[in-house]
Order: sequence, then structure tokens, then C-alpha cells
Amino acid sequence: MTEEFLQRFYALHYVYPKPLNRLQRLMADDPELGRLTYRPPNEWSALLGISIAQAASLKKAYADSLHIPFDELYQKHKITPISYFHSHYPESLLDLIDPPAILYAKGDTRLLLAPFKIAIIGSRKATGYSRAAIQTLLPPLIAKKTVIVSGLAVGADAMAHQEAIDSGGRTIAVTGSGFLHPYPKENRPLNNIIEETHLVITEYPPYMQPLRWNFPMRNRIISGLSKGIIVTEAKEKSGTMSTIEHALEHGRDVFAVPGNIYSPLSAGPHKLIAEGAVPLWNGGRVLEEYPQLTEDL
Repeated sequence: MTEEFLQRFYALHYVYPKPLNRLQRLMADDPELGRLTYRPPNEWSALLGISIAQAASLKKAYADSLHIPFDELYQKHKITPISYFHSHYPESLLDLIDPPAILYAKGDTRLLLAPFKIAIIGSRKATGYSRAAIQTLLPPLIAKKTVIVSGLAVGADAMAHQEAIDSGGRTIAVTGSGFLHPYPKENRPLNNIIEETHLVITEYPPYMQPLRWNFPMRNRIISGLSKGIIVTEAKEKSGTMSTIEHALEHGRDVFAVPGNIYSPLSAGPHKLIAEGAVPLWNGGRVLEEYPQLTEDL
């Protein structure tokens, strides 16, 4: 890809941070985006399914953003933009209906190429039971160089990231905001550690606030990166379960940790087990599902 195209692509995503399938509507007959500034607002409107007023505003914002020195901006903040054609962009994400157009990354981007990644998710109100389960599950996985993926939320996500770090493993955090607005505040120290020695990624430009609807979108990246998803504690209806919906849509394996039958946080995993998820009580059980990927690691 030429530097000119990259500048145009970065500028478009900066003002219209949508998945690749949305941006490609503008690229179908203009793959280099060379004519984008000349398209009238009514064409933007028709292609993107937005009002003409919105299209006119977006076109102006795009024209203005073409003058932003993105390479300098991202280098200043130690951000690596990984576009869908970048060598470190995970092929598995292209299987999604709506792949991220760009992954903004801080840390070791080589982790995206790791052959075996497993996600661990659960409730933001996870108890000590989740912590104990994660401490039991991770050592066999980390011994086989499994990269642990999660969403950096409070609760089970943070427990998974922290245990991976403490056990000498590697972890990827997928966040729902731009790097200038790390979220949540409670996990700022953990976020900093992962940025410096592991990997944090987001599909949102640096200025993006942690908006409520960003997080369901974030969940599809967690499942898209991973071979399988482990669920610790979760209510029957929760954001955790929405991640599982993405996982099932994309053919990912689901593992669930059985819990106390009297705890509402066991309802999610028990429902998943009843529907066919693999009940999990040790990390070795996960490895048994992927002998072709783990036997030589």
C-alpha cells in the first residue's frame, strides 16, 4: 500500500471509526480512496446509509483530517496502527462479518501472530472463586505458550490478565476506548504494565471515549482472536454472554467453569454447559481440544 493511500485510510478511520465492511462501501469503486474528496455528499450518503447532512459533515471532517501527521501522532503516543492489510493483522479477524479496519496497538504486536490464543472472560463482580479457578486453569496453558486474551474490565478480565503476567505468560487486552482515555480507571496500573510488556489493542482512534456501545463491539474482537473462550462466573444475561454469542457465531469453542449452584454468577456457565459448552476444571482439558496446535509448543 502506498503512503498516500495509508494517509487517506487513516484519515477516514479517524473521523469514521467503523468496521471494515462499512469503509469498504467507499472503496468498492475507489480502492485507493483517491476520489473520496471529490465525491458529493449525496454519494457519501447513499454508500454509507447516513443523511446528506451527516455526509456533508463527515466529508468536511475527512478533508480536514487529511492534514493530520498520523505517523508523528501515533509515534508520539507509542501507538502502532495495524490496518487490515498489515502483516501483523490476525487473519482470524477477517472471518468476522464486521472486521476491525484498524487495530491501534501498544506493546508487542507479535503477540497477534501467536498460533494459540485463549480468551478468559467473566463477571465484573467476579468473586474469589473466579480468581482461584483462573489460578488453577492458567499454568498448563501458559506452559504451552498460550496467549491469554481478555477485555481489561474489572473482575474476571483483570484477574486473567494479572494471573497471566504473574505466571510468566503473555496476555492481550482488548479495550473499548482510545488510548488517550484508558478505561476503567481502576485498572490503570494493570493497563500500563500490559502496554509496556505485553499488548493492548483497540479498534478506536486515540481520542475515542469509552462509550457504552463500544464494549459489545469490543467483544467480537476478543472472540475473533481466540481459538476458544473460557467463562468463569457470569449471570445468565450479561455482557459476558454477549461475547459467547459472538464466539458461537464464529465457530469458536466455549469452555465453562461449573460453580456453586446457589450463586447467581454460576447461572451463565451452567446454562452454557447445558447447551453444549465443555465443562472445565483444569487447563489441561483445554489443551486436549487442540493437540495439533499445542503438541510442539
